[in-house]
Amino acid sequence: MADISIKFPDGKVKAFPADTTAEDVAKSISISLAKKAVAAKLDGKLVDYLAPLAGDGSIEIVTKDSDDGLAVLRNTVAALLRIALKKEFPAIRLGEVSADADGFFVDTDKDDQQVSVDELDALAVVVEKLVSDKLAIDRISLSKADALAAVKGDPFSTELVNAIDGDAVPFLKIGDYQVLSDGAQLVNTGDVKKFKLLSVAGAYWQGKSSNPMLQRIYGTAFYKQADLDADLAKRQEARERDHRVIGNQLDLFFVDPKVGAGLPYWMPNGATIRRTIERYIIDKEVNNGYQHVYTPVLANLDLYKQSGHWAHYRDDMFPPMDMGDGEQLELRPMNCPSHIQIYNHHIRSYRELPLRIAELGMMHRYEKSGALSGLQRVREMTLNDGHTFVAPEQIQDEFKSILDLMVKVYNDFDIKDYTFRLSYRDPKNTEKYFDDDEMWNNAQRMLKGAMDDLGLPYVEAEGEAAFYGPKLDVQTKTALGNEETLSTIQLDFMLPERFDLHYVGADGEEHRPVMIHRGLVSTMERFTAYLTEIYKGAFPTWLAPKQVTIIPVSEEKHGAYADKLAAELKAADVRVDVDKRGEKMGYLIRDAQTHKIPYTLVVGEDEMKNGSVSVRKYGEEDSESMSSDAFVKEILSDIASYSREN
Repeated sequence: MADISIKFPDGKVKAFPADTTAEDVAKSISISLAKKAVAAKLDGKLVDYLAPLAGDGSIEIVTKDSDDGLAVLRNTVAALLRIALKKEFPAIRLGEVSADADGFFVDTDKDDQQVSVDELDALAVVVEKLVSDKLAIDRISLSKADALAAVKGDPFSTELVNAIDGDAVPFLKIGDYQVLSDGAQLVNTGDVKKFKLLSVAGAYWQGKSSNPMLQRIYGTAFYKQADLDADLAKRQEARERDHRVIGNQLDLFFVDPKVGAGLPYWMPNGATIRRTIERYIIDKEVNNGYQHVYTPVLANLDLYKQSGHWAHYRDDMFPPMDMGDGEQLELRPMNCPSHIQIYNHHIRSYRELPLRIAELGMMHRYEKSGALSGLQRVREMTLNDGHTFVAPEQIQDEFKSILDLMVKVYNDFDIKDYTFRLSYRDPKNTEKYFDDDEMWNNAQRMLKGAMDDLGLPYVEAEGEAAFYGPKLDVQTKTALGNEETLSTIQLDFMLPERFDLHYVGADGEEHRPVMIHRGLVSTMERFTAYLTEIYKGAFPTWLAPKQVTIIPVSEEKHGAYADKLAAELKAADVRVDVDKRGEKMGYLIRDAQTHKIPYTLVVGEDEMKNGSVSVRKYGEEDSESMSSDAFVKEILSDIASYSREN
């Protein structure tokens, strides 16, 4: 047989015998590399370490200390879990398997009841036995007929087999067991080191809500115990910060799928936080020259056809409502066409520019059920939206002004962990993006120039732009490690053209404005979720739904004094209540701490006589005695400074 030609990362090319494996190539480089290697990539595709290479190609040796090395380990543990599931539940049906940077999962289905989280430890014991047996992992090929016979009675595995092109279906032989193959594998089960089965959750077959609901078992694996321990600690921290968990603990919001998935109900505590954010952002924008408006949540479908949303964005829009007389109304997915109507309602002069319009605008997006998550991914949302109409020569100054306002807002919310991303179009994707090379090149050059003038660091990302123009995205990470876009500034030459916008210039002639879209703090839903996670539910005093709770030692003796203090605080716009439940003092104080109330005041005989309060701050063990006047002064200062240390 002819030799194969292998190209190395440094560009060198070497000939090898036709039956050469990735191990042979690794040994040709160095014995130490061969010992660390677990697989290889041939032309970018992961291949088994001991499998003969398919032919010529570029090779990259995959070692244990790489992300791909972890993926191989996790693929193997997922395969062992499949075997363990079949051993424990012979009639179980097996669906998709996936391994990535976050771990792995196996989809399952049972007739009686799905696999529960209480059964994970027992399954882990079975997997451990397979590991300790140090079984060879061999890749075999079955004919399509034999493969279908091997998975007979399992409709999900049958569908996976039928989806494979050709008559050769890859399986793994591990000891006496055969399992449908999923990705590159380790050489031996004994090479599996540390793993953990984590949780279970429902998941639609192949991610489609019209398909059956399966049970997804999540897990992770590492080569070192220290890495597993660090990952589990990170996951625990993420659980403690998860806004869905905290939202339930603090009674902030709930979602009832029976009423409507992705449609959150804001409870009084959550509504208070949201209302505080809304009042803050409106005042901030008005003070920076924005004119706030209200526009309808419904519009004629023709408006979104003219804007281009219907052509480029319809998969994310709800179906139109036929009014029966030829009119079709659409729940708006974006506010920009509405603000264009505000601009177009009058003849505009250059003296009015920049014209800044803002709104807390409710929008609706068609999100698939599997993508919905608490407040972060919803179907109804209220965006802190703004649009500035500028003359072309005003673009960079207005961009800098918006960015300056954005940074000040972040400072008030104590947001520090964020990065800038310039999002450009993919010039090859003519379907997704408005087709005007000159417009795109001009807009992207202006956006980049403004960032360079400001001296701010940024990354550039092709294919992340809006369909009508490039944008600056401010990227943050949630407590669960997912990257989210918190704020955006977008340049738009397209919509002013489509809607034939004009202003009368100093020369008395009509000129075309440029539109700048911006959202300072995303939607109220996503921003509240983000803040809940970064604060871990311990909201700063100015945002906390309840800022003070007062506990009288005796309701009969000290209740009137507590009520008097509460009235004084309420008069100063402090959110306060008096806890008159009559429980033991220690319980009431712990309950206030559990609900993360910034200040707990205890008042008894001494406090009543001295006109004082015993103050315990959230997270602190000790209390401090001070006059009631001093406390009022302190908390008002705390609120006015956005709870920042002086």
